[in-house]
Amino acid sequence: MSQSNVLFHWQTPEFESRTIGRAFYIWTGIILLAIIIYALATNSPIMAITFILIGIMGFITLEQAPAILHCAITEDGVIVNKELYAFENIESFWIVYEEDEKYLSLKTNGKLIPFVNIPFDDEDPNTLHEILSVYLKEEKHDPTLIDTIEKMLHIR
Repeated sequence: MSQSNVLFHWQTPEFESRTIGRAFYIWTGIILLAIIIYALATNSPIMAITFILIGIMGFITLEQAPAILHCAITEDGVIVNKELYAFENIESFWIVYEEDEKYLSLKTNGKLIPFVNIPFDDEDPNTLHEILSVYLKEEKHDPTLIDTIEKMLHIR
């Protein structure tokens, strides 16, 4: 972790694992097979290989168990595994605490990835709020397009 004092620490799965039914695999397989047959019929072997690899990687990803994230709030910033989000690089925070979603949203000054969402599962959101409000301003973060797509597809 960091050399500074740990103010709060928790562990959480990287994402909520979901049970995917057999019908999903069958329909996805049929669609991929149709695309691959089309690619071969139109003499596009690279397209066929690409969709074969997409199918393999998708299957491996869906079967993977979520990693356990080690999260902490220190005097220097927020740590997720070994990645430090320093307070001077965080513009604001927002805590989303709903029945199906519980995560800490950090708005950073990063250009490529301006928002970092950190799940906190069963931790007390009031404790997180008390600690973070000392170092950061609280500001409502509206979900981005990527957040909306992740939620629709149950990726997060």
